[in-house]
Amino acid sequence: MLSLEIYNKLLILLVVIFLSSAWAQDDAEALYEAEKWSDAAVAYESRLAEKPDDGTAWIRLAISARNAGRYATALNALRKAEEQGVAPVQIGVERIRLKVLTEDTEGAIAGLAVLVENGFTAVAFIKSDPILGSMAGNDLFDELVAALEISAYPCEHDPLFSEFDFWIGEWEVHGAGGQYAGSNVISREQRGCYLSENWTSASGSGGDSINYVDKITGEWVQVWNDASGSQINIRGGMTDDGMLLIGTIHSVSSNKTQPFRGLWTALPDGRVRQYFEYSDDNGVTWTSWFEGFYTRKTD
Repeated sequence: MLSLEIYNKLLILLVVIFLSSAWAQDDAEALYEAEKWSDAAVAYESRLAEKPDDGTAWIRLAISARNAGRYATALNALRKAEEQGVAPVQIGVERIRLKVLTEDTEGAIAGLAVLVENGFTAVAFIKSDPILGSMAGNDLFDELVAALEISAYPCEHDPLFSEFDFWIGEWEVHGAGGQYAGSNVISREQRGCYLSENWTSASGSGGDSINYVDKITGEWVQVWNDASGSQINIRGGMTDDGMLLIGTIHSVSSNKTQPFRGLWTALPDGRVRQYFEYSDDNGVTWTSWFEGFYTRKTD
């Protein structure tokens, strides 16, 4: 049996080892956050010597070593991180950075192409990253980024989403007789995936709509709501006369639903005509609901 003295010494030794490990862990994280890369790399190496199954520590060692210019250490740490199940995208990005830093541009672009093929679409990240972005000007890299832009932001590159662009702007709206009806602001949102409408009438009331392409049907859709409880749901597309959307208008207060349609026409003088109609006989005949002429606001 162990004597009490030896037992106590062993206990103290274990406590020291435990505390040293904890301090090393805290030091590694603190050094990493402070971007003291050389010291952080050493601290993570110390931690991993005792706990080699720490995937987070391996990837952080790779990043620290890379920033410290220890590329071979970084590459080995990435292999270990991969074995511990660290996200493939994170590992892939780090490997590409190492290839750029070791002047293997061809390998870096090939690695980036693999990420893109596997669904990576963070083009803004690639362009803003100091290392990855340094490849700008290389024809293959620029072509890959251009293709990635289309994949990442498809609405901006789909002509169908631009059909209603003639309505975008800040407008004053007047009725057919010239009376001021209100103001409207139409803006493109979410990289061109929908148009936002913010209407303020001459009396101060307002309403909003979103307008987007339903890619399942290929139709434009408008969904409108205002404080009075008018709810408009219409859909359609471009015609020879302009953007024609047909559906219903519903009044929350009266619980009444009627056929409704709207036509937006770009006029030769730069204005836009907006014409709304409703029907009381299920679309057999139509009655004018609103006619407005949009004039762009000037500075």
